[in-house]
Amino acid sequence: MHTEFLMGNAAIAMGAIAAGLNVVSGYPGTPSTEVLETTAKHNDGSIYVEWSTNEKAAMELAAGAAYCGARTMVTMKQVGLNVASDPLMSLAYIGVKGGMVILVADDPGPISSQTEQDTRRFAAFSKLPCFDPSGVQEAYDMIQEAFAYSERYHTPVLFRPTTRVCHGYASITVKDAAEYQVNSPEGFVKDSSKWVIFPKLSYQNHIRMEKRNTELQSVFSGYPRNRIYPETDTACQKGIATHGISFSYTMEALHGKAAPRLLKVATPFPFPEQLAVEFLQGLDEVLCLEELDPVIEQELVYLCGKYHLPTRIRGKLTEDVALAGENSCDSVAADLAAFLGWQPPEQNTADQPPELPVRPPVLCAGCPHRASFFAVKEAMKGKKSVFCGDIGCYTLGNAMPLDMVDTCLCMGAGVN
Repeated sequence: MHTEFLMGNAAIAMGAIAAGLNVVSGYPGTPSTEVLETTAKHNDGSIYVEWSTNEKAAMELAAGAAYCGARTMVTMKQVGLNVASDPLMSLAYIGVKGGMVILVADDPGPISSQTEQDTRRFAAFSKLPCFDPSGVQEAYDMIQEAFAYSERYHTPVLFRPTTRVCHGYASITVKDAAEYQVNSPEGFVKDSSKWVIFPKLSYQNHIRMEKRNTELQSVFSGYPRNRIYPETDTACQKGIATHGISFSYTMEALHGKAAPRLLKVATPFPFPEQLAVEFLQGLDEVLCLEELDPVIEQELVYLCGKYHLPTRIRGKLTEDVALAGENSCDSVAADLAAFLGWQPPEQNTADQPPELPVRPPVLCAGCPHRASFFAVKEAMKGKKSVFCGDIGCYTLGNAMPLDMVDTCLCMGAGVN
């Protein structure tokens, strides 16, 4: 083992390599892009690495390799999962032989996306296990565990980092090359009762999926990354439930203070039910701090009803926290202060630098899109025109002086 200073996405890539990765495919999109780039950079020649035509093609390539026993990873951002959802939903029913991790980076804010989708919802929709890291070290360790769970239960799993985990840096402990796992794929073994998704097989596999997820609720209640803090009981009758980067913000805000009971959820689906019920016992109120949807909040409300617990659950649904956007250290500290009756954190403005002028994003110097926009504009000079654009850098053609993107829906929609 040794220490390296890594970006979150680089840590995820190095963790996947340490887990015996054989194949990685993907489609670029902030905040996920550097995962595949780092894998390619550190590839010793034993890993097949591909930027695919789109996310659907990447998903299908990785699935085929996983059928053969290869450990595979496919990378994309949250809106890319929409493109890949067709093979994803069927793959959930068919399953895999080699471990398969589907990395979907969510973009609260959004910082560079057209939606604030929450991939935890897609996990429940597709009935696939989901792992939600809270920092760079945990992302490195957790992706290795995700491969192990995928292989053990013969199912693809979702891995859902968010922008601040993907692009944050930390000094973390990583394995030496001699400690890496080696995975030797068996190859494809013909079995039409396994790999050909007939309607009857879909029905049978649906039953298996539901039973597996019920089992995983119990298994994940014992998963060490799902935890109740502090380890000993506390007299405080208020609790905090959180996940991902919001957990890191919460721990920072609580540092040095008499902390309430806290539930950290690392596997939002299947939800660690038994652990959550243990957490709720004896609490009057719980505040849920999460990005983006009230996933934990709704699970706790459901469990309070199922087990007849009087705990009041607060969060997005009760408008005690922001309904949209990403959390920050400051927003979490303010939410905790309001919930726990603390003095709100003081804003030290004495040493604050003046605000920078607003600088709208522009096309990079030398970007070929600029010339394309100019050529089209010259061709349409004097004519009444509507310029239909796409998501991506070229959306910046909307800005002056080009003033040329009148619509933007999603990748490829401009032509249609």
